[in-house]
Amino acid sequence: MVKNEQKILFTTGKRREAVARAKTYAGSGRILVNSVPIEIWASEPLRLWIMEPVIMTGDAFKTINIEVNMRGGGVVGQAEAARMAVARGIVGFTKNKGLKEKFMKYDRNLMVYDPRRNEPHHAGGASRRGSRRHKQRSKR
Repeated sequence: MVKNEQKILFTTGKRREAVARAKTYAGSGRILVNSVPIEIWASEPLRLWIMEPVIMTGDAFKTINIEVNMRGGGVVGQAEAARMAVARGIVGFTKNKGLKEKFMKYDRNLMVYDPRRNEPHHAGGASRRGSRRHKQRSKR
């Protein structure tokens, strides 16, 4: 007897301190963010940001469900991490190379991790103004 196994794909997205893990599987085109439907999650701009890869995918997304769990960072970092996880999940699940190229052309951060970080504060000089900022000195 052959068991009916469902194809499930796990992907991650990161942005600064935020980490998003997405579970992609066959379904009806729903996205859950921290167990909440995306339609009622956070603010409209952040929702649209996460939905960008879905909108670019078009009708192919209607057969996929995605569950995203996020932690760490702030709401914007989490939204960017979720956006990356969703895009990677769609590309991995559909195995569409043209879609990956389309995402890379539109915004490289949909597929590739951004390693930039804030520089730690260095002692001396003027605090609160930046990591390497010093107080201005007069030469005369």
